[in-house]
Amino acid sequence: MRIAAIASGSSGNCIYVGNDNTHILIDVGISAKAVEEGLNELDLTLKDIDAILLTHEHSDHIKGLGVLERKTEIPVFASMGTIDSLYSSKGLGSFNFDTVKSLRDLSPFKIKDFTFYPHPVMHDAAEPLCFSFEENGKRAALVTDLGCFDEKLVESLGKLDFIFAEANHDVRMLQLGPYTYSLKQRILSDNGHLSNEASGKFISKLLNDDTEGIMLGHLSDKNNLPDLAYEAVKVEIELSDTIYHGLDFPIYVAKRNELSKIINL
Repeated sequence: MRIAAIASGSSGNCIYVGNDNTHILIDVGISAKAVEEGLNELDLTLKDIDAILLTHEHSDHIKGLGVLERKTEIPVFASMGTIDSLYSSKGLGSFNFDTVKSLRDLSPFKIKDFTFYPHPVMHDAAEPLCFSFEENGKRAALVTDLGCFDEKLVESLGKLDFIFAEANHDVRMLQLGPYTYSLKQRILSDNGHLSNEASGKFISKLLNDDTEGIMLGHLSDKNNLPDLAYEAVKVEIELSDTIYHGLDFPIYVAKRNELSKIINL
């Protein structure tokens, strides 16, 4: 299994998941050109992509979808709520909606060598999801855009070999930053985004003896810094009631506008 963030941040998200035989994108919240450039760095092209999975309909997750679908008609998988929102999205333009497939009952589904598991999350979107996935005995998860988490989500994600989790903001930077009061309240709400500290608490609950690494993503460009996110998550793991320590696992921070470290499991 290979995982790479082509882009991850508050301005746009696109994550590659694949192996030699299967190539999948989770979200395409950057331009089609940037998606193609990221794939080229992975020695891939759009013709190699077997499917696009969407977590939800916000622009930083679907920005490039219209152009990509007009060029390629790659199969797209999303919740029914997300699909309904795509129909009314003015920024996508027209494309063949026959390529879009509904995850109506949120059952596991296979795309070639991978099995994907959709999980509902708390976020201010129509029907937002995160995904865990398995291939060749390895299991990983991509969990961003959630304002809070509960034991049900933790349990449903299962025993993970790799964790890609949101660390959106530093609370103090957000409180003192340039956003309007209403936007700050939205981000801090249970339907907003995880802070660095909340991300560390969430990750701590997912750690197990098989965990090979952690990547932090979806960092705000105005209210966070990579070093702050890294240190806060490491401290929360240290303070947690798990048997693990902050340096027991490699912790990476995804880059905003360029390819991040390529993870091989």
